[in-house]
Amino acid sequence: MDSNSSLSNTARRYARGLAILEAIILFAIAGSLAIASFIRHPTEVVALVAEIVFATLGGIGLLVAARGFKLKRNYGRAPTVLANGIALGVSYYMFDGGRPQLGVPLATIALLTLISALLAVPAEEN
Repeated sequence: MDSNSSLSNTARRYARGLAILEAIILFAIAGSLAIASFIRHPTEVVALVAEIVFATLGGIGLLVAARGFKLKRNYGRAPTVLANGIALGVSYYMFDGGRPQLGVPLATIALLTLISALLAVPAEEN
């Protein structure tokens, strides 16, 4: 096994684990928003439902991407890179908006996942 293959396998494992972690976080956000909607009586119901649906679909997408990393396939990389690029932008605005306690952890996880996904070269198909 050469060093590139070893690096790719390690990156793939990290990318898979971090994508699963991000999916769990998104599901927790969707669940907490759903619970909060019953407690607080939101004024913008449509926006709240959209956020819940978006977080749920994002979590499902990251789980599918994690499966792609496990199977050493290419279909998990692009969505993971895209989602974490967006997450980096969101973390910047969280930090800039006076919420570094949310922005810094988000940026850290997003950057680690992004780098892992970029280094996780899929297996060659014969």
